[in-house]
Amino acid sequence: METKLIDALLYAIPAVITGLVAYYFFKEHTKHENGRRRFLLKKDMQVNAMPLRLQAYERMAIFLERITPSKLIVRVTPTSSNKDDYESLLIASIEQEFEHNLSQQIYITDECWNIISAAKNATIQLIRKASLLEKTDTADKLREVVLTEMMEKRAPSDAALSYIKQEVSAMW
Repeated sequence: METKLIDALLYAIPAVITGLVAYYFFKEHTKHENGRRRFLLKKDMQVNAMPLRLQAYERMAIFLERITPSKLIVRVTPTSSNKDDYESLLIASIEQEFEHNLSQQIYITDECWNIISAAKNATIQLIRKASLLEKTDTADKLREVVLTEMMEKRAPSDAALSYIKQEVSAMW
């Protein structure tokens, strides 16, 4: 009886060891295959999303160029000599451009979007400050003051544009 028990154990031990090795092998193989599938899926998604992301960065670069005060003032001409009307027209133009590009925020990083928003707000503030100056009494004078201001310092949109360029170059 004892020899039958020892014989059974001698047959069972290799079977258990083989079973454990097979279990470990299949577990590792399955984990590796899942990782490989996730990698391929992510790679496919990146290939498809890259053109959309680049297009979003391009559109935001165009937005920043369009709201650069010196270019904005040349593009948006006053409809009357009233400085308040012209200030409102400039700000409305900036806001309209921004709203037109709102959907691009899903393709760019939060930090980049915040910098672009800050550049937009800084540009609006620059126009408002120029309008509040005592020497600014007409729309043409407002244009002149803003252009003079831009000759003396860098436009807020320039910093945001530099950040976009940096972020796009990091994508490669």
